[in-house]
Amino acid sequence: MEKIKTALTDWLHNDNFERILIIGIALIIIFLAVRNIKKAISKRVSDTDKKYRARKVTNIFGYFLFVVVVLMLYSDKLGNIGLALGLAGAGIAFALQEVITSIAGWLSIMFSSTVKVGQRVKIGDIRGDIIDIAVLKTTIMEVGDWVQGDSYNGRITAISNSFVFKYPIQNYSADYPFLWDEIIVPIRTESDFKLAREVFTKVTFEICGEYAKKSAATWSTMRDKYRLENAQVDPLITLSFDQNWITFTLRYVVDYQRRRITKDLLFTRLLEEISKHDEIQIATSAMEVTNLDRQEEL
Repeated sequence: MEKIKTALTDWLHNDNFERILIIGIALIIIFLAVRNIKKAISKRVSDTDKKYRARKVTNIFGYFLFVVVVLMLYSDKLGNIGLALGLAGAGIAFALQEVITSIAGWLSIMFSSTVKVGQRVKIGDIRGDIIDIAVLKTTIMEVGDWVQGDSYNGRITAISNSFVFKYPIQNYSADYPFLWDEIIVPIRTESDFKLAREVFTKVTFEICGEYAKKSAATWSTMRDKYRLENAQVDPLITLSFDQNWITFTLRYVVDYQRRRITKDLLFTRLLEEISKHDEIQIATSAMEVTNLDRQEEL
């Protein structure tokens, strides 16, 4: 019994035990402090992007503070391993170069606003909405691929933050969350093209006119920020023709998330309006054979 008591006393007075105890207490304090700070951020910050960034920075600060506490407690032992770390530094740097580049990429994202959570981007061959930005990787909910249009396909992809330095980043929703889109409508050469232009213009403004107004204000802000020319944001109907048919191109601005839905609405309304006018006939590439006289063939 006396031996157990002595061993327990020695263990309690051991430097390592005291350090571990202090580390445990520090961990609890830091955890509670970080949790309370994140709660305060959630209550007081209304902007979603700022809230997300503030919570991420708070987490990183908590990890950093914990590492500092551990290093301070074991500072007397760091000198013994300093030489070994110095010799291994070059090898570690080479082995962890992708990790180091990813951290540098994360810092670039955080301080330059290259991309943000919620934005739709294309990075390399990956296109989708950013759902999380961590220290080493960015997570994307993909759109398209085997799914037509801009709908989610259900695949979640994580890519290294080093993409900032490796690939061009195409952002669909950063400063200008609208896209220009077009649809082609061919009509027969004998159709009334003037009436067709009136009908197509009416339908396009009906479906896309509100997007044009919103995008015009956003484009004006863009021109104050960047060196840009004024752009045509109102729907534009252009015509071309050849020996086969007359081709109308309907160009319009649309919200980047509603491109497919808007195209469906446009085609539906166009078909409804065309059905009301016999003077407008849709052209097809099918061969049409009419009025063959059997006697003449013989």
